[in-house]
Amino acid sequence: MILACHHISKAFGTDVILNDISFHIEDYEKAAIVGINGAGKSTLLKIIMGEIHSDSGDVILAKGKTIGYLAQHHSRDSQRTIYEELLDVKKEVIQLEQRMSEVEIAMKQASGNELETLLHTYARLRQSFEDQNGYAYRSEVTGVLKGLGFTEEDFSKQVSLLSGGQKTRVALGRLLLAKPDILLLDEPTNHLDMNSTAWLETFLMNYKGSVIIVAHDRYFLDKVVTKIIEIDHHKGHVFKGNYTDYAVKKAQLRDIERKAWMNQQQEIAHQEAVIQKLRSFNREKSIRRAESREKMLNKIDMLDRPEEEIMGMRILLEPDTVSGNDVLFIEHLTKSFDGEYLFQNISMDIRRGERVALIGDNGAGKTTILKIINSLLPADRCEMRLGAKVHIGYYDQEHQVLHDNKSIFEEISDDYPSLNNTRIRNVLAAFLFTGDDVFKQISELSGGERGRVSLAKLMLSHANFLILDEPTNHLDIQSREILEEALQNYTGTVLYVSHDRYFINQTATRILDLTKGGLNSYSGNYDDYLEKKEHPSVDSSGGFEAEKDVSEAPSMPSKPAGKDDYMRQKEEQAKERKRQNQIKRLEDRIQEIETRLAELDELLGREDIATDVARLMEINNEHETLDEELLQCMEDWESIV
Repeated sequence: MILACHHISKAFGTDVILNDISFHIEDYEKAAIVGINGAGKSTLLKIIMGEIHSDSGDVILAKGKTIGYLAQHHSRDSQRTIYEELLDVKKEVIQLEQRMSEVEIAMKQASGNELETLLHTYARLRQSFEDQNGYAYRSEVTGVLKGLGFTEEDFSKQVSLLSGGQKTRVALGRLLLAKPDILLLDEPTNHLDMNSTAWLETFLMNYKGSVIIVAHDRYFLDKVVTKIIEIDHHKGHVFKGNYTDYAVKKAQLRDIERKAWMNQQQEIAHQEAVIQKLRSFNREKSIRRAESREKMLNKIDMLDRPEEEIMGMRILLEPDTVSGNDVLFIEHLTKSFDGEYLFQNISMDIRRGERVALIGDNGAGKTTILKIINSLLPADRCEMRLGAKVHIGYYDQEHQVLHDNKSIFEEISDDYPSLNNTRIRNVLAAFLFTGDDVFKQISELSGGERGRVSLAKLMLSHANFLILDEPTNHLDIQSREILEEALQNYTGTVLYVSHDRYFINQTATRILDLTKGGLNSYSGNYDDYLEKKEHPSVDSSGGFEAEKDVSEAPSMPSKPAGKDDYMRQKEEQAKERKRQNQIKRLEDRIQEIETRLAELDELLGREDIATDVARLMEINNEHETLDEELLQCMEDWESIV
C-alpha cells in the first residue's frame, strides 16, 4: 500500500461535501475518482495534497514516497521557453552530465593515484547518470512535448505568453518527466486532442508508479484504470475494474438494493395487514397470534430506503419541421490567417438524419469551419448551400451566444418572448436551475452552468440541423450520457466537434477527419474509424479506406434491382472483401513465422549455440511459442477459407 485515506470528511459551512471517505491505493495501481460535478472529487485531491484540511480523517503516504499533482488550471508565468521549462525537471541529470565532462577533462591531465581516484569518481557518476536514463533525457523531453501536442516550432515559445490550456499541458509534461511515485491528475485530458489523449493513455498504462485520476472521459478511464472510487451522496464506494465494469456493477447494485427494499416493504405491509385482520377477530387466540407477529415484525432489521440517483438534465431535442434530404453542401472551403492556410479546398456533403463528428488535432480548424457555416467568420473561398427548410441550431463551446449582462431567466425570456413564466421555469428546471438560481447573472456562472443554459436554448430552438462545438465540455459523465441519449433519439441532422471519443462512439454515424491533407470521411462511429485507419487497404465501400467526401463517393448503379437488393449486395461485397483481407493477413503471418522458424532451426545446428545453454533455451522457447502461434494461425485460416 502506497497511499491510504481513512474516514475523510469535509464540509464548507453547513454544506457537507465528503462524509467518511475511505480507500487505499497499492503500488503501481491506476484508479479513478468519479462522481457528478460538485461531488467533491477535486476537493478530495486537494485534501490528499494538503492544500485543504479535512474536518476529520487521515491521509497516510508510505514512507519515502513522492507525490505529484496536476490541478485543473495553471497560471505559471515562467520566462523560460516551453522546452527549457521541461528540461528544468532534468537539472540533476544535467548537473551529472556537466560533472562527468569536468572529470573527463581532469583525467586527461592526471596520472597515478589521482587518475585512479578520478576513474572511480567517473564510474560512480556514469552509473548514476545511466540509472536516470541520462543518455536519453533530451529525447525523453522531446517525446513528452510531442506526445502532449506541442510541435518543434512551439518549443521556443515563452511559457508566460501561453494560453491557460497550453500552460496546463506544460505542467502535465513537467509532472510526467518528474516521475513521482504517485500521480494525482485532475482532468488531464481537458486540453488534449485525440492523438495526445491516446498518447497519455499509453504513457499512464505503462507508468512505473501509481495514478489517481479525476476525469469525465469514459474511453480514457476504460483504457487506464483498474479501480473506481465513487463519491455518491457525499459517501465513498470502491469498485474493482474500469469505468464500464463500474457502471455495470453500480446498476446491478442499485437494482438489487431497490428490489430488496421494495420486497421488505411489501412483506411489512403484508404482515401489518395480517396483524390488523387478526386483531379485528377480537378473540383471545387471534390477539395472541397478532401480538406474536407484531413482536417478530419489530425485530426485523429494517433496510434503509435506497437514495435516489441525483436528478439529471432532461433534454428533448425535436425539430419543428423536416428539412430536405440535402442538408449542407460545401466545396472549395479555404481559410487562412496572416497569410498561412489553415485548410484549403475542403468539401463536405451532409444529408438529413446523419450525425457527423468532425475530428482533428488541436488547431486544425474544426471550430473555424463551424463558425464559417454559421456566418460568424468569413471564408477566403467557399461554395456553400443549405438545403430546403434547414433551420440551424448552434452550440458554441465559448458560449458567446450568451449575454453576460442578463440573468438566466432573461436569457431565455428575451429569446423566446412567447413563453410564459411557468414554461420558462419548467424548462430551466429541466436543466437543473430551480428557485432563485434562475436569476443568477450569466457572468457569474461556471462553465458547466453556461453549458446547460446553452443546451436549454438549443432545445427551445426546435432546429432541424444542430451544429455543436464541444457540447460535452464541462459536463459530468451523467450529463454526457443524457445528451447522448437525446442525440440518439433526435430525428434531425447533427454536425459536431468533440474530443470525447466515447461520446462520438455513442452518437456518430459518420466521421470527418480534418488533417493537413484535407477532409477524409469514414462511415460509422469512432471504433469503426479506428479500424479503418488501422486497415486502410480495402476500398471505401468495404469500409476500410477513407474516401474524400463528395467527389470520391461511389455512385449508385444505373439500373438497380431495388434499394434493398443493392444494399444487400454491397453488404455481401464488404463481407467478402473483409474475409479476403483476413485471409491475406493470416497467410502473411504464417509466412513470417515459417521464415523465422527456419532461421531458428539453422541457429540450433550451430556448434557455438549448442554449447551455450542460456542461448539454447532462449531459442527453444521462441521456437515453441512460434509453433503454437503457427498452429493457431493455420486453424484460423482453415475456418475462414
